Amino acid sequence: MKKTRRKTPKTRIINRDGGFNVVRIGASNYRWRDPYHLLLTLCWYKTLALIGFGYILANALFALAYLAGGDGIENARPGHFFDAFFFSVQTMASIGYGAMYPKTVYTNILVTIESLLGLMGLAMATGLMFARFSLPKARVMFSRIAVITPHNDIPTLMLRVANERQNWILEAQVRVTLVRSEISKEGEVMRRFYDVSLLRSHSPLFALSWTIMHPINESSPLYGVSPEEMLEDDMEVLVTLTGLDETVSQTIHARHSYVGEEILWNMRFVNILSKTPEGKRSIDYSRFHDVIPIGG
Repeated sequence: MKKTRRKTPKTRIINRDGGFNVVRIGASNYRWRDPYHLLLTLCWYKTLALIGFGYILANALFALAYLAGGDGIENARPGHFFDAFFFSVQTMASIGYGAMYPKTVYTNILVTIESLLGLMGLAMATGLMFARFSLPKARVMFSRIAVITPHNDIPTLMLRVANERQNWILEAQVRVTLVRSEISKEGEVMRRFYDVSLLRSHSPLFALSWTIMHPINESSPLYGVSPEEMLEDDMEVLVTLTGLDETVSQTIHARHSYVGEEILWNMRFVNILSKTPEGKRSIDYSRFHDVIPIGG
């Protein structure tokens, strides 16, 4: 009796923006318990919005505390929230225009507490901004699709990567992994990871373009796989690249993935390397993702 495969949703592990396409069910919301990591991983506008909201909220709470002490701010209108709010802003930022100043012991105590919290908040915000700016970012471009095409009479999986910066990535290392759904003898669906060997997985100097090639021979996990089976088993090719950015001397990381629909058979990449009339090497990034049929 023929075994019937259980259909699973066609999803990718890595999103197009590089994030993980995984839904955590039943796990605690750890992100809010790790605020520093959360602020490092949020996008810039969310981080700035969160810092701005916290700054306004802190000043509003101190303004209410000043109002609770009665008429304790010189030259401020008694009971006026915005005068107390802007006095709090001047205190927290150590501006001190001199128009408003504390005149009671209660207000001076609040000013002391707010000044200390303001210094701590400024130090933490400065450190956070510096940490975000100093995080190494890999400007590595992956081809939108991968191809399976003959190379030296052997079917070969190929994909392209390029360094978008005008510098070197030293000791670049590429690793390719095949992920596929398999059914055990007990009928359990599992996602299995298989390491994929490459013709060249290391580049001492990565500056322009690099074609990653995996020969599909008898030892390859893709050996004998058809395009239909690639879709049926929800296969995904994961690609990770690491290297040392020459400019900042820090390790950078980049990742990408290709699902079955993004792996084209019997196609090849167009040539993007050439030489100018002056003899200089030229790379045409406008055709980086272009492919043509074999023999075309």
